[in-house]
Amino acid sequence: MVSSLFVGLVALIHLYILYLEMFMWATPRGLKAFGMTKQAAEASKTLAANQGLYNGFLAAGLIWGLVHPDVAVGHQIEIFFLICVLVAALYGGATAKKSILLVQGLPALIALLLVLFL
Repeated sequence: MVSSLFVGLVALIHLYILYLEMFMWATPRGLKAFGMTKQAAEASKTLAANQGLYNGFLAAGLIWGLVHPDVAVGHQIEIFFLICVLVAALYGGATAKKSILLVQGLPALIALLLVLFL
């Protein structure tokens, strides 16, 4: 149950990132969240929407793992997608913004450890 809550939290985080990147990128909220200027945001809007879509795929995979009728298969799906989130967080933290490690990486690591050991 605890592991499912954390997996669900990671999925919600990625749905929120999808929302920010696909729909709020060039708005004041998106500019603040990503530390962008209006001009840079407008120029990169299509790329951001693409990133948002990928974050949606991560969320979809985690939700798929949560609702899969076979719990063992569901855990394997969760493990795969949590590792994908961790890799993305490590790369994003190294190349874009260090806070990605905390916002995306830490919840995914906690969820992964809970899925693996509970």
